[in-house]
Amino acid sequence: MVLAASEATRQVADRMAEAANAWLDSLDAQQRGVGTGPAPGGDDPSEEDRLRWFYTPTDHGGLTIHQQRPAQQRLAMRLVGTGLSTPGYVTVATVMGMENVLDHTEDFTVSFGRERGRDPGLYYLRVFGEPGGAAPWGWRFGGHHVSLNNLVVDGRVAATTPCFLGADPATSPLLGDAQLRPLGAAEDLAREIVRSLRPELAERAVLLPRAPSDIVGGNRSRIADGDEVIPLAGVFGNPLPDPGEQQRLQAQSDRAAAATGLDRADHRTLALTCTPKGVPASELDAAQRELLLRLLSTYLGRVPDEVSPFERYRDPAALDAVHLAWAGSTVAGEPHYYRLQGPRLLAEWDNTQRNVNHAHAVWRDPEADFGLDVLAAHRATHHR
Repeated sequence: MVLAASEATRQVADRMAEAANAWLDSLDAQQRGVGTGPAPGGDDPSEEDRLRWFYTPTDHGGLTIHQQRPAQQRLAMRLVGTGLSTPGYVTVATVMGMENVLDHTEDFTVSFGRERGRDPGLYYLRVFGEPGGAAPWGWRFGGHHVSLNNLVVDGRVAATTPCFLGADPATSPLLGDAQLRPLGAAEDLAREIVRSLRPELAERAVLLPRAPSDIVGGNRSRIADGDEVIPLAGVFGNPLPDPGEQQRLQAQSDRAAAATGLDRADHRTLALTCTPKGVPASELDAAQRELLLRLLSTYLGRVPDEVSPFERYRDPAALDAVHLAWAGSTVAGEPHYYRLQGPRLLAEWDNTQRNVNHAHAVWRDPEADFGLDVLAAHRATHHR
């Protein structure tokens, strides 16, 4: 039996609420104080905490994995799993475990002023409001290269963005000459589309021959017309507690920006705009459109099918409105960036850092990230 969309989203919300309450019930008072926040959409100034998100190895806010007992950790990951598809969950778990790989890559030297800088236990979970109640509630899970933001309103999942995944290293060796590439499809499919474009379309799709140092939207709470790349040091938020580590971070940030070779005009060319840049799917051929659908699935398929907007893009008119824009080289192994943009859609990718072995991939809804549109409607209806 096929469920109506509203009933399907309600069932996902019920699973989230059950898992969230099980996790909360396992916490002691001190843990609960750290792992909870105010209900979304209220007047409490601390509501802004829900809108703060990161993808750097900084404090994301909440109770970390290593602050929990093993049984609590399992309950935490069970909640995380309710907001993800099976491939999405496997990818998140892989990204978390890759902190050990990154530590090895950096010869176990990076600290960020902490006892351990690359820490697979430094992923934060926070629940906002009362799960399953009449009032809006939500939860956030994040750490280095993971940020999941979920909102439930009127018993239905109302928002699953921003949804960020990254991989550092983007490619790692496995035994048998195999490779670990958690986000490889998101890179390969986009490059295949761009390289297949006829020359006049390629000229419009490739905005610049150089790539920015990061995704252009960064970790802004709200996307706005004219947004440009945020330097790495700015994406971290608050300065690192150790002045020496902060100086090293700033130096790394400066080097990354300088390595792009972008000038002010280039940054304006790459700036986010309400009107999408690049080439619309309406000008792609059938094979390219199929590749674009597969590429969209690497972003929209992170969450359960019941709450994913992916199916809407099987409508040719909806797919027509999606634009692809690229910056940088189209040769594998060289710095590059792209974005997919259309109504209620912004997906960004970059792979430029660590000698083009450090990838970022974010999915956003510029009109409704964090469910702000749904919260406004709920507030207008219930709080007149």
